[in-house]
Order: sequence, then C-alpha cells, then structure tokens
Amino acid sequence: MTQYKIAAFYKFVTIADRASLKQSLLDACNRHEIKGTILVAEEGINGTIAGLPESMDALLEVVRQDERFSDLEVKFSYTDGCPFYRMKVPLKKEIIAFGKEVDPINDVGEYVEPEDWNALISDPEVLVLDTRNDYEVLVGTFKRAEDPDLNTFTEFSEYVDQQLDPEKHKKVAMFCTGGIRCEKASAYMLQQGFEHVYHLKGGILKYLEEVPQESSLWQGECFVFDQRVTVDHQLERGHYEKCYACQQPLSEADRASDQFKQGVYCPYCVDQISEDKRIRNQERQKQVELAEQRGEPHIGRIQQQDENG
Repeated sequence: MTQYKIAAFYKFVTIADRASLKQSLLDACNRHEIKGTILVAEEGINGTIAGLPESMDALLEVVRQDERFSDLEVKFSYTDGCPFYRMKVPLKKEIIAFGKEVDPINDVGEYVEPEDWNALISDPEVLVLDTRNDYEVLVGTFKRAEDPDLNTFTEFSEYVDQQLDPEKHKKVAMFCTGGIRCEKASAYMLQQGFEHVYHLKGGILKYLEEVPQESSLWQGECFVFDQRVTVDHQLERGHYEKCYACQQPLSEADRASDQFKQGVYCPYCVDQISEDKRIRNQERQKQVELAEQRGEPHIGRIQQQDENG
C-alpha cells in the first residue's frame, strides 16, 4: 500500500484576506493532490493534511512562500493509505474554539522543548494539565497529568475558574495534541493571574517524534482527528478504532465485547442508542461493506469526516 505523509500545523497570525487565502490554499492542495482540512480564521490557520511525500513537500514550500507562514512549524507522521477522503478549507470564527476572549498572538505561556519536558513535569511543584477532551485522555496521557474531564475545550476556562488558584498553583505545565489548544489555554491562565505557565512546544506529536520511547514519560497512545484514530509512540497507526454511533475511541477489548457491533453501537452507547438509529446504522454499515468490496470509499464515511472536521 502507498505510504502517505501527514502534516499537522497551525499558526496564530492576523489574516485580513480570509477568502482569498482560502482559495489559494485550496487550489494549491488540489494541484498537489493533498487531502484533509485547513481551517482559516482571522486569528490564523490550523490544518491536518495528507499526501504523497513529494507532493506534501511541494505544497508546504508553496505555503511558506507567504511571509506570514514562512516559519510554519509542522509535525509529520506517515501511514499506509490516505486517512482523508477530500480536501476542505472552511472559513471559521476561530481556528480552535475556546469561548473566551484571549490573545494567543501576543500573550501566551512559555514554550518548553520536547527534550526539556520530562524534567519539568517530574518536578513535584508543577501541576501538569492535559487540556484535551476526556475521550482523548482515555487512550493515553503523560505521567502525573491531571485530567480536567472536559467534554469540549470550551469548558477549560470554567475548570480553571472553579478548580485552580493562582496563589496555590504557582507553576502549571500543559499539553495537547499539536500545541494549538495550549496557546489559548495558557493565554487565558496568564490573563487570570497565573504567573508561571508552560506548554509543550509542538504538543504530544512533536514529543513522540523527538523523544525516544525508552526515556519517554508518555503512557498509551495519542488520539488524532483522522481515520487512524490513534497513533503509537512511533507515530504509526495505533490499536483503537472509532464507534460510528458515538465517536468514542474503542480498544481491542471494547471491540471484543458482546456490546459492540461494527458500525452500529459500542459498550459506551449501546444503552443510549434508539432502535430507529440502530436500524439506520445497520443499513449504513451494510452499504459501507459493499462499497469496500468494490474498492470504493462510502459516502457515509466522507460525510463523517466532514462532520468531525
């Protein structure tokens, strides 16, 4: 199977020409046969895309010709087969929804390089925060990390307001998948009076790319927002799959349960799913399997990517 190069990136920078940037990015991606999603907002861009290695290198060279993205930092991984079905460049209000007014362009926490991360989070005086959603934390996190139990990232500010105290929590180190959520999270914490706020530069993906597994403090796998579902410490496709009905990442044990039916329900949603939805999901799964037998992508999976992206 053909190997594809996956690029994850973001950049907070003022975008005054959102519509024209959207079109130029879409044209460039289509020209180089790149698939995935790049969000464009007034505050910057946020993307995860995939393509053949030479095509990806050519695309990123084009993107970096724009002086606003000349220093664009990218996290790379590889997978067999393309994890996306189409290319989308939607215009958004935010490139990562937060729900509070913050300024990640000018005021963020202190970046910590992956090679320095272990020492920081091993300090007992440092509160280590996982800023990701609960289902992401479920499949893997760092040792000593506190789980705020977030359904969505927009709940993070409420967690800070109710559970944390600038006088008590003198040093806070946070992390997320690629670094983007920590930009806004750290900006908010500084705004609330927290003095020493650190975040992992490049996020978990950069840490896994640069830190050898034998010296790693990462435990489990890392959730990613594409068809791979999770990646392991070698940034190769992990052991989880996603429930179509509720989007919960499922371990091998979850899929072995008698409460799991491929494409229909899983142990996390079997008691909540209606009979009508079960029937619809069963019919959809039948069509997916028929499409796979023909070697074609099923339109339902393309729609699912649109909903999740």
